[in-house]
Amino acid sequence: MQTATGKIDVLDKGFVRLIDFMGGDDRAVQSARVSFGAVSKGEEQDKRLIKYLMQHAHHTPFEHCYFQFHICCPIFVARQWMRHRWGSYNEVSARYTEVKDEFYIPSSFRGQDTKNKQGSVADSSLNHEELRRIYEESVEASYAAYRKLLEAGVAREMARGVLPVCQYTQFYWSVNARSLFNFLCLRTDKHAQQEIRVYADEIAKIVAEKMPWSWEAFEALQRQLPLGAE
Repeated sequence: MQTATGKIDVLDKGFVRLIDFMGGDDRAVQSARVSFGAVSKGEEQDKRLIKYLMQHAHHTPFEHCYFQFHICCPIFVARQWMRHRWGSYNEVSARYTEVKDEFYIPSSFRGQDTKNKQGSVADSSLNHEELRRIYEESVEASYAAYRKLLEAGVAREMARGVLPVCQYTQFYWSVNARSLFNFLCLRTDKHAQQEIRVYADEIAKIVAEKMPWSWEAFEALQRQLPLGAE
């Protein structure tokens, strides 16, 4: 759900917000055609060019289109996110500010996938109510310990060590479209962790709106692109 401020709610307390955008399908076309001294040849030919660029791994023209996002997500999601290195990140620091009582509390739990060591699967045998109680008690205890350490005079940079990775963090992410398509290729995939996939799905909607020709070409290739831009 998108709010009046342009924030798109994700998970229980997170969000995605587009801060700025530069370029677009036209910019990618211009950047490609400049190499042989040409300009736009009309919508149909320009759309075909976008598809050709995607299909034949001519990806540098997409690097001239930029997105800047404001992200609020659990720390464990942010750590997966920041493995995508072709982008610029600035994250809130718990050395400078006190951590708020904002933690990701899942509505249900998944079981360990026995075939995929890093994956999870739906498991009807789990007692979600009891597991949620255990989870919430642990979070509450860790935050209470954090507050006690601060009140005792411990520095913020040390007190934060007791907090769990489900703590929400915020960061700005500036990324060119080539790297962004690579992110979406990997993070909208069914094998991506659900908690980061829901963010990627919302970002995909923004990209589809801002660069519809490029998104159409991306989708036509079933998102399997050797973009080389992690």
